[in-house]
Amino acid sequence: MSKKTRKNRQIRSDPKTEKGVFVYKGATFADFILPSGYVRMSENPEVRIAVDKIADLVSNMTIHLMENTEKGDKRIKNELSRKIDVNPCRYMTRKAWIYKIVSDLLLHGDGNSIVYPIMQNGLIDELRPLDMQNIGYNYGDAGYEYSVNYGGRVYMPDEIMHFAINPSPIYPWKGTGYRIVLKDLIQNLKQANKTKRSFMTGQYMPNVVIKVDALNEEIASEAGREQIKKKYLGEAKPGEPWIIPAELIEVQSVKPLSLQDIAINPSVEIDKKTVAGLIGIPSFFLGVGNFNKDEYNNFVDTRIMGIAQIISQTLTRDLLYSPDWYFKLNPRSLYAYNLTDMVKAGTDMIDRNAMRRNELRDWVGMDPDDEMEELLVLENYLHQEDLSKQKKLKGGDDDGEKGEGEPEEDTAD
Repeated sequence: MSKKTRKNRQIRSDPKTEKGVFVYKGATFADFILPSGYVRMSENPEVRIAVDKIADLVSNMTIHLMENTEKGDKRIKNELSRKIDVNPCRYMTRKAWIYKIVSDLLLHGDGNSIVYPIMQNGLIDELRPLDMQNIGYNYGDAGYEYSVNYGGRVYMPDEIMHFAINPSPIYPWKGTGYRIVLKDLIQNLKQANKTKRSFMTGQYMPNVVIKVDALNEEIASEAGREQIKKKYLGEAKPGEPWIIPAELIEVQSVKPLSLQDIAINPSVEIDKKTVAGLIGIPSFFLGVGNFNKDEYNNFVDTRIMGIAQIISQTLTRDLLYSPDWYFKLNPRSLYAYNLTDMVKAGTDMIDRNAMRRNELRDWVGMDPDDEMEELLVLENYLHQEDLSKQKKLKGGDDDGEKGEGEPEEDTAD
């Protein structure tokens, strides 16, 4: 885009980037407007667990460069596909690169993640993720024109890769995060943790209560009470039974209150389920309930694949020129299935001539075998045009073999 075109665009500057506005680099916006004791989303254990789980699963998916053909979509392996799937950014692996994008979308970037492509000799040299804490937006007319401020420079949308989740109703190109909706829940969880920690470490009551005859004059003074304790309780060695007068002293064990008694656990579980529902993960990841295989696989099909679609479509839109090419993140390795399920599914495909045995060996982590490359076909699996050529339908063959249904000759005497 030419400089003249950029100059003619009517774009309002973001107030926080105007000259004369003091911005303290060591603090964020929340430090100035929120009350003391505020917990950032990145500091809440439940939010971190949820975000880390999603980012870890999405970053485990390999990135495939695909091509549309008349016989279906096929994978392309070239320098571009290697660049995106192996080393998209200097000093970062593909997993770390994708992890950064997903964590920005869900946590640090408040629904947005921006990557700046660095080109060299017309080729992609590096796809560098930007620090979302230093990003500012310039909003244009009608909510569709915008630019990005970063490091004292203005970037237009066609110069960057902008990943966004949960589009804003006002600015559709911009994503929205979960900071506002999770604020109260995070505060509740923080207070519950403080109450639990104080309860577990506090000295609320003694474990043993000793009842003494009220008419005894010795109990009236502290010295007398100490004398009774030493006389009847202090002489016994650890582990030995106490021998005390039956009518004078009564010893009673007191059971301390538990977290169930003060109703902490039910409220914490409700808040955890709400956090899990908002971010989109199964609640058993946050310690509520037990692992469920079907629920986990549905989580991969919906939430994980939804974020993977955002990444793959943004890569396709911003990096590819060919209308027949597109990027896809492969989720097959994420599903919860055991070795028996994989072998059974592969065997069924091999029996139907839809898969080679070496492909099944690759599924289960085994090296290819030259003898396993040939396709196997059972004799009763025929092409549709060969159905009428079966011997049992022709009544025999050229060698005089009897067809099905013909009576055998009686060889009895």
